[in-house]
Amino acid sequence: MANASPAAEADKVPSRMRPVRPAARAAAWLLVVALAACTPPREPQPAPAVPPASASADAAAVTRRPIEPAPTAPAPPSTTAAAPTIPAIVVPPGVIYVCVTGSGSALSQTAIEYIPKVDALCRKHPEMGPCQYERNACRGKGGRVFAADGSEITMATEAEYDKKVRRVTFKAN
Repeated sequence: MANASPAAEADKVPSRMRPVRPAARAAAWLLVVALAACTPPREPQPAPAVPPASASADAAAVTRRPIEPAPTAPAPPSTTAAAPTIPAIVVPPGVIYVCVTGSGSALSQTAIEYIPKVDALCRKHPEMGPCQYERNACRGKGGRVFAADGSEITMATEAEYDKKVRRVTFKAN
């Protein structure tokens, strides 16, 4: 085989000994650089500091405090069917909302208290997210929400609030 073709000669040379074309070398470097740019940093991320239990309680944006219900006088018997009455709502000073859960003698009232910054926001704009979140959390437990003036914040009231703000809600399928 004296007149062997160059391609046949290249097949006899081991692959590690073959010359690499410049375009292939540039493409390999580009791939390496692109992969290195996409990888996360190698140094470990510091763990978030966990505050002591007493500090986290002080830093909570919302405090839910049980309220002792006011004593109620028994209602005189009536001949007409009366709608279930709600006992007097006890609203401590400075509280915007009260969550009432349970029924009958097992009725419990919980004051929803905010930190001063959120409290000022909820007093001025009750339609805002942090205020609505706590009201919905109360309803999620089967409770009813009452304002400081004793009026109930119903879902119809929430719908009126939603008309004031542009709210986006994502729902899972």
